[in-house]
Amino acid sequence: MTIIATWNVNSVRARLPRLLEWLDVFKPDIALLQELKATEENLPRLEIEDRGYNIEMHGQKNFNGVAILSKTPIEDVTRGLPTFTDDTQARYIEGLTAGVRVASIYLPNGNPAPGEKYEYKLRWMERLCDHMQARLLLDEAIIFGGDYNIVPADEDVHDPQSWAADALCLPESRNRFRRMLYLGLTDAYRVIHKEPHKYSFWDYQRGAWQKDFGVRIDHLLLSPQAVDRLENADIDRTPRGKEKASDHTPVWCELL
Repeated sequence: MTIIATWNVNSVRARLPRLLEWLDVFKPDIALLQELKATEENLPRLEIEDRGYNIEMHGQKNFNGVAILSKTPIEDVTRGLPTFTDDTQARYIEGLTAGVRVASIYLPNGNPAPGEKYEYKLRWMERLCDHMQARLLLDEAIIFGGDYNIVPADEDVHDPQSWAADALCLPESRNRFRRMLYLGLTDAYRVIHKEPHKYSFWDYQRGAWQKDFGVRIDHLLLSPQAVDRLENADIDRTPRGKEKASDHTPVWCELL
């Protein structure tokens, strides 16, 4: 069994106690992290390595940043989207580990929409989709995991009407997410769970966590070869209820 989890930690240094606690208790074989807000120089590498993890990261000072943590050596590492070579933001890293190709993705938020930030989001999604299509030709078990900043459907948001004009829910955003699924990728969580209104992100404001006013924007998209091995998937709500928590919580899947 191999457990792969994705988690937007919202600053690896600010949430380090929560991250280490989760690694100690949940013990994922592979963890895909986003929004590190750290560089190689200030990543708390020793504390993570002490838990038995190898680390590959694509960092950026104070913003963005993605990483792969694995109990197995990580090879064939790609930093940044090969289809978006002029992008200066650290939003993508990919590697081969434990017999699975994994990618940690931090997709742009896109707000306010319309505007330059939203155009960047759509452009980034198109380039990601092109890269996914190329990678699927490898005939490998692949997991594209991360904070997609996309609410796939109204059942994935607590109040669809109030979110309708948000970049995470706009038709253009959802259409590009569906294009990824049409390539042959599968939302691991939805294979196992059909019930609506289960979330992976709750804003810090207005008591969203306490009221369960959330959205499901963190996803694990699996290639056909990975889906064939899928045993389980879920959302681990426990870290979000902790003191000084990230506003996201981990999403995980288990492969045979």
